[in-house]
Amino acid sequence: MLYYEMKIAKGIETIELEMNFMGNKSIIHPTLIWDENEVILFDTGMPGQTGVIREAIEKSGLEFSKLSKVILTHQDIDHIGSLADILKNSTHKIEVLAHNEDKPYIEGEKPLIKMNSERIAKMIESVPEDQRQNLKAIFTTPLNAKVDTTISDEEVLPFAGGITVIFTPGHTPGHVGLYHHPSKTLIAGDAIVAENGVIMGPRATATPDMETALQSIKKFTNYDIETVICYHGGVINKNVNEQLLALINSN
Repeated sequence: MLYYEMKIAKGIETIELEMNFMGNKSIIHPTLIWDENEVILFDTGMPGQTGVIREAIEKSGLEFSKLSKVILTHQDIDHIGSLADILKNSTHKIEVLAHNEDKPYIEGEKPLIKMNSERIAKMIESVPEDQRQNLKAIFTTPLNAKVDTTISDEEVLPFAGGITVIFTPGHTPGHVGLYHHPSKTLIAGDAIVAENGVIMGPRATATPDMETALQSIKKFTNYDIETVICYHGGVINKNVNEQLLALINSN
């Protein structure tokens, strides 16, 4: 499984993970933020990516044993997929943080909004026979894990110089973005995507409440953003504030 790393600034970089879902290959971008005390992982990729995430952490010169927190932008499978396995394979306590609106889905009290049993069955039927067992394994392995701490809009988390929570519902009910103050970096989750350096709105096919999602993007203009990390689309560091304003004005 391929991965690459891109340093953003001191104490922050993104991990570029290859994702192969139903034969469709793409790149996703979990993020690492750290200081002398701890390492924080933002989103955990697809099921089965624990090993490559651990390898990326250690290649960055960090110790996996210092991974103290996982902050989830939302409940989708490509963001929480390896969470339970990371916790299971850790010898130390890792605190999991997420918004309260997505907490019951992450913990397994409710089925993932976009992955109910009917949709899973249709997806499995849609792939060739030789791929079905792998797909079944993904969706029959429990993905849920306990959320230790809920986070809320405009809360400033006192980690790594300060990280502000930006509540951005629409893509899911509890979607959040995170703004890292020292590096002026926005971890956008799926609130926005990017293609060839251009910031765009969330994908309509994966966003149940597009009207709310587009309204949520406006919150990003309250911050001076030099770099944005889109989970789908990667790192954008050119005219970010101007692009966000243009996107908002176009909707």
